[in-house]
Amino acid sequence: MGVINVTPDSFADSAPLVCASAAPDVAGAVALALEMEAAGADLLDIGGESTRPGAPAVSAADELARVLPVISAVTRQVRLPISVDTYKPEVAARALSAGATLVNDISGFQYEPGLAAVVAQAGAGVILMHTRGRSATMYAEARYGDLLGEIASELRRCVAQAVAGGVPVERIIIDPGIGFAKRAEHSYGVLARFPDLAAAVGRPILIGPSRKSFLLTAAGERPAAERDWATAAAVTAAVLAGAHIVRVHAVTEMVQVVRVAEMIRRAGEPELRH
Repeated sequence: MGVINVTPDSFADSAPLVCASAAPDVAGAVALALEMEAAGADLLDIGGESTRPGAPAVSAADELARVLPVISAVTRQVRLPISVDTYKPEVAARALSAGATLVNDISGFQYEPGLAAVVAQAGAGVILMHTRGRSATMYAEARYGDLLGEIASELRRCVAQAVAGGVPVERIIIDPGIGFAKRAEHSYGVLARFPDLAAAVGRPILIGPSRKSFLLTAAGERPAAERDWATAAAVTAAVLAGAHIVRVHAVTEMVQVVRVAEMIRRAGEPELRH
């Protein structure tokens, strides 16, 4: 999954795809989408609100003004499925009408429970991510007695809520939320025990470690754009552990990482060792 941030304040991008006037750089977003498609991305995630810790909230009107022109333009020129990164029902509904087929909700339907009905009515898929609290308070919520047990339990509740809202379980992907309501040790713990989480929840798993600050505890202080080597290590660990989707910024580099890690994983499967 290639990330296309249509925001002026993304932590991970050195060249924002929103102009000073807040109008989206549609041509730049399309060019990036085409580049990611050519590099081997399988799907694209387009978002108009930064959800990094401490990020200010964005109105639905501003988010729509950023993402709708981009989604409309990208779907006309790129053959990949499009995910819209939003937790707002209005934004999701308009984005799905514009050509998106998947909703990536960082709150797992906890911020806006009505989003389930939008996804269900559109026949869309959904990614339900684990987090606690909002951007300004999520680190205060990073307290765990049983890290994997609590994350799995909370994700199972999100899945049950989605199904109760009309979303078929086969259209649900989960995301343990690396860096969201998790300190560095928690994010490493999720990666280290990834198979346990997958078994406990029973849905395909997306993992998003790309360029996040937890990597700095191992790689040292460096800007986000210089964290791709560290990201590659986390992506490798995730794929070897069974991740179904990895959400990344540097698609060209990470496609190679994913393909090699996948070959290693497949070579270790019992039927291939005989």
